[in-house]
Amino acid sequence: MKKIWQTIRSYIWWTHERGSFHYDVMVTLILLFIFVTPYFINYKDKPAERRPRPRSVLVLPDGENDLVFRVDALDVKANSDEEVQAELQRIIEPISGYVKIKRWAADKDQSGNVVTYHVWVRR
Repeated sequence: MKKIWQTIRSYIWWTHERGSFHYDVMVTLILLFIFVTPYFINYKDKPAERRPRPRSVLVLPDGENDLVFRVDALDVKANSDEEVQAELQRIIEPISGYVKIKRWAADKDQSGNVVTYHVWVRR
């Protein structure tokens, strides 16, 4: 019985030489724990959901601290001008950090549909 307790204590204190039988047993138990327990225990570790990136955003310099963003209209889902500006801010901030929108304009095609938005911002 004393020999069993010595073996258990040596496992706890990790006193075996590398490459020995008991060392290999400890490493195997650790690997089994790592790879088998997720099938039996729900650790609730899911990746954070990320919103998909906009399809196309073009960034151009405009002066020293100003930038012009060209945002595809398909990425902007809004009806009013305030919603459009908020949506443009949401699209631009992951790319450039916090910016202040100075003005924005919609580019339309020949039939009057909005194709892109040009957004002038200041850092």
